[in-house]
Amino acid sequence: MRKVVLYIATSLDGYIAGEDDSLDWLFRVEGEGDNGYSEFYETVDTILMGRKTYDQVLILENGKFPYQNKKCYVFSHTITGSNENVEFVNGDIVSLVNEWKKQKGKNIWIEGGGELLHFFLKEKLVDEIRVTVAPAIIGKGIPLFKKGDYEMDLVLKGIKKYNQFVELQYEVK
Repeated sequence: MRKVVLYIATSLDGYIAGEDDSLDWLFRVEGEGDNGYSEFYETVDTILMGRKTYDQVLILENGKFPYQNKKCYVFSHTITGSNENVEFVNGDIVSLVNEWKKQKGKNIWIEGGGELLHFFLKEKLVDEIRVTVAPAIIGKGIPLFKKGDYEMDLVLKGIKKYNQFVELQYEVK
């Protein structure tokens, strides 16, 4: 069965972006190569993201969608249909994700954002968490994990260092 994997970077104080969705703090950190991104990217064939994350990806990539060779779903309350890059979805997310997990293929990457991730954690849809920690404290912004009525027990599966970044890989029990 395919796994849903959260693969994301965070500041040391637990933020995935600044208050203005800025990632400037992340790009100031000295990494090593692509910090394991290419290796991870080859393990997935499907990418899930919220609409705000989709918009941010397009801004960061100057309008060029970077995941052309993957199946991409964007969860949105306001947009339906599809374009040449993504399919917009809404409705019963739990059923959709559980169906995708049963299909043959590689893993499913939940790229972001905060609202979608919170829902996935609350509904116990995440199977693995890979967090890359940047040695930066930004003080405020979008938290990696929102407060909520959910708990998860994790098992540490690996640690990798990419110059100043540290990647922690956990399996959800």
